[in-house]
Amino acid sequence: MMTPSDFLAYLKTLPQYRRQIVHVERIPARRARYGRLQQPFSPQLSVILKKEGHHRLFSHQAQAITAVQKGYDVVVATGTASGKTLCYNAPVLDAIIGDPETRALYLFPTKALAHDQLRSLQRLTQQLVPQPIIGAYDGDTPPELRSELRLSANILFTNPDMLHLALLPYHERWAHFFRALQYVILDETHSYRGVFGSHVAAVLRRLIRVAAYYGATPQFIATSATIANPGEHLERLTGREMVVVDNDGAPRRSKLFALWNPPLVRGDFERRRSAVGEATVLFTEMVQAGIRNITFVKSRVVAELILKYARTVLKRHNPELVERVMAYRAGYLVSQRRAIEAAFNSGRVIGVTATNALELGVDVGGLQAVITVGYPGSIASLWQQVGRAGRQGRMPGKESLAVLIAQDNPLDQYFMNHPDVLFSKPHEHALIDPDNLYVLLPHLACAAHELPLTPADEAVFGDGFIAAMIEMENQGALVYQPESDNWLYMGRNYPSRYVNIRSVGRSPIALVEETSGRTLEMLDASVAAARVHPGAIYIHNGESYRVKDLDFAAGKAKLALADVDYFTRAIETSTLTISAPLRRRAWKRCTAFWGDVTISRRVVGFRKIHHLTEKESRQYALEMPPNRYKTRALWWSLPAEWRIAVTRRGFSFGGGLRAIEHVITGLLPLFAMCDPRDIGGYTVEKDENGEAQIFVFDMHPGGVGITEQGYFQIDGLWQAALSTVKTCPCENGCPSCIFSPHGGDNEGLDKRAAIWILESLVR
Repeated sequence: MMTPSDFLAYLKTLPQYRRQIVHVERIPARRARYGRLQQPFSPQLSVILKKEGHHRLFSHQAQAITAVQKGYDVVVATGTASGKTLCYNAPVLDAIIGDPETRALYLFPTKALAHDQLRSLQRLTQQLVPQPIIGAYDGDTPPELRSELRLSANILFTNPDMLHLALLPYHERWAHFFRALQYVILDETHSYRGVFGSHVAAVLRRLIRVAAYYGATPQFIATSATIANPGEHLERLTGREMVVVDNDGAPRRSKLFALWNPPLVRGDFERRRSAVGEATVLFTEMVQAGIRNITFVKSRVVAELILKYARTVLKRHNPELVERVMAYRAGYLVSQRRAIEAAFNSGRVIGVTATNALELGVDVGGLQAVITVGYPGSIASLWQQVGRAGRQGRMPGKESLAVLIAQDNPLDQYFMNHPDVLFSKPHEHALIDPDNLYVLLPHLACAAHELPLTPADEAVFGDGFIAAMIEMENQGALVYQPESDNWLYMGRNYPSRYVNIRSVGRSPIALVEETSGRTLEMLDASVAAARVHPGAIYIHNGESYRVKDLDFAAGKAKLALADVDYFTRAIETSTLTISAPLRRRAWKRCTAFWGDVTISRRVVGFRKIHHLTEKESRQYALEMPPNRYKTRALWWSLPAEWRIAVTRRGFSFGGGLRAIEHVITGLLPLFAMCDPRDIGGYTVEKDENGEAQIFVFDMHPGGVGITEQGYFQIDGLWQAALSTVKTCPCENGCPSCIFSPHGGDNEGLDKRAAIWILESLVR
């Protein structure tokens, strides 16, 4: 079997190789470090753990469990496959052995991950006497099992959505469970960021006050991938001060990490070959070499496309391998996913194309390599993906392989040109804003429906509580009762039904399949115009649907199945007005600000983007209503004389400004853990003072802290933008440097003007 070094050398002999390997990083192996508990486990648990191979605890496991035993709230932020699960399973099981009435609530960001962890714990607890009752409570749980779990479950597996919709609004039914609730487990908490994380923070505060109503003060045990701010992040999520355990004591095998940059198309120095096409070649070659691998992609349809193209190649050259490659993504039945995982572990399947459904801790062992198609948006996600390969004790050989295939955008190309930044860069900050008024208002309505709100709840919900309460009183949603000093909810029953914790904005839009009338999913109205406008291709459960109609008044979009090889990208225009600068920072040549702004966005058209080539079609015009909202933005003003200096050189000043706006919005995820779709840009070529301004704003109403992080690191952001534009081999600008990452208007951009302005900023 080929070693990673042999395989990389083999790739260089292929006819289609064009110096795509731009860097290879060798990540050294690491020996395990062990620790001891100050308070040993019960004899029964100690015996079971040894049978499972846990003869000694890694140092971080011992530190975390000791802190839990002392009653502290704990967050464990260590690498993939470092044994974080044991940090909460062991103390919870030990407590149940000591007191069978102990209750624990396990929260996971996805249902698939919850069920995967449930099966692992069920295997472990089969050996306990008496055996604790554990189970999953979600949309797939049968009614008869739900009643049993409410009354008897020691450990309940669920997700924040179910806690929000089914447990807290009906807490009286769960009184027995909440009364004995001792532990709340939060797994993969780095995924609770942005709008979703802000909602989860509000849900957890509601959980805390409901538990307190029944006399319980549960202890939080959290896990996270390595991020820059695990303690701060968990304190924002829970409102609790956390003990941080981040010194990873687990062993690690060595890894080769190759950066693969698709070559420029011959005769065209402004476009690279498709990353999807390059991934298909690598995936197929790995399979033919017998290298068991996962190829991670960003969408379900691309996972299926790579599988389809790979099977076509294999059918010609190695037909016996056709059935040994599969796709793995959300939307598959649980039985299908379990079958794929079992086939992986047994060796029957060699290669899988997958979305991030396999990123969050789902255990598929025996992997020798991982391909990541396009930077996944954060350092944490990248290492989660590549950490799937080379788990200690699970893989033949001593070294694993990771390959990052760059896409044609500023952030991916920045890493291709600066590999030292990728491998030495501190992990990003996970960002949420629990005080976001747009998030807090609906959750206070939910909380008031669950239990009357009192002045004491300010300590639970934080600094945004008073402003939100005033707003709700003004709306008539709450009524103050002086005799009991509390507020009663006056709105519709069960307000939680109308709150989507994965979005923020107006009432949701139902996506309805035209033929059957079946509702596919709900989508927040604030993003509906961009994602389900007429003519858009929307992907649900791996199937492509064409949007036939969008009716905001009816709250409905009609979709029909479509057999297409492209997706669509909306083209939007924006207007922006400054409401109030909250921060101000003077530089040598300009002033930077961060504060409140009002955005009005309108979808004016869309383009078709073909999956394999990523070529764009012509623009199709649309007339959509505007979407107005308040949010937070970073911006800076440029001196009026710079316009004269740029124009004298024969450059386009406006074209340079818009080019900088594009590259900055493309690179901000390098500094803040966010999706590029979470941020937008806006340019003012000349304000009333004759100065130009460049804005980067949070796309979500109220903001979630992304642009504030950019404000604090603005000098590094400018430097990264300058480097990206200057090192790009194109002459006039291209998708790798100054084109909009959102597919916006790229006409009239001026690369030379952008370089001059950025050089002037960083001097």
